Amino acid sequence: MLYENHIQQVDELKKQIDKHRPLNKDQIERLKEYYRIGLTYSSNALEGNSLTETETKVVIEDGLTIGGKPIKDHYEAMGHSEAFDHLYGLAKTKTIQEKDILELHRLFYYRIDAQNAGKYRKVKILITGTEFTPPFPSQVPVLMKKFVAKIAKRKKLHPVEFAAWIHKELVTVHPFKDGNGRTARLLMNLALLQSGYCITIIAPVVRADYINAIKKAQIPPQSDQPFINFISCMVYESMDDFIRLLNAL
Repeated sequence: MLYENHIQQVDELKKQIDKHRPLNKDQIERLKEYYRIGLTYSSNALEGNSLTETETKVVIEDGLTIGGKPIKDHYEAMGHSEAFDHLYGLAKTKTIQEKDILELHRLFYYRIDAQNAGKYRKVKILITGTEFTPPFPSQVPVLMKKFVAKIAKRKKLHPVEFAAWIHKELVTVHPFKDGNGRTARLLMNLALLQSGYCITIIAPVVRADYINAIKKAQIPPQSDQPFINFISCMVYESMDDFIRLLNAL
């Protein structure tokens, strides 16, 4: 599917949202809890987690396990919820540092693999379904430092383009043994929140389009535009939904 650039439409929606600001404490808390479940479910589902959105809510809010579902799927829901809380704290700042990326991954991953949570991989990675090969483990620390060093300059881009760039860069370095996609989506949302945009959800139903757009940015002849366009459409849909929620509160 071909995705058109929706950045102009996104900015029109942001103007509508800004008219509702500042939000009161109750609105902020209710929206936060709505997105905690929505983002946790969708981001995990994109990676094969078997919990439904309702089951994700039960695991996070009630602390219950779902019969017949893998314990790893429960840990992913709980870990993503913790990382989401940290994301909201970081959103109050205007910077993104290497330690922030490591901490988002650590919170998501420590229940699953404490030894590798928040630490760069020491093993080679092969990604199925793509010709792209991530860098060797020995290259990861240097590449991450270069990536983080570029962040301040890249922030001059439109916030949606910057969010797409920061997501694409992280999954291209692929610094972690597992959880790279989820960390990239958290990072993308951190970038959006810091610029006054809302949480953006990539629905599992568009998984194939999402992966294809990333591939086009990684495999020659590389082009970031399809991925920027895809993310702009996801931001547009999420902001449209955000307005619906605001009107309902």
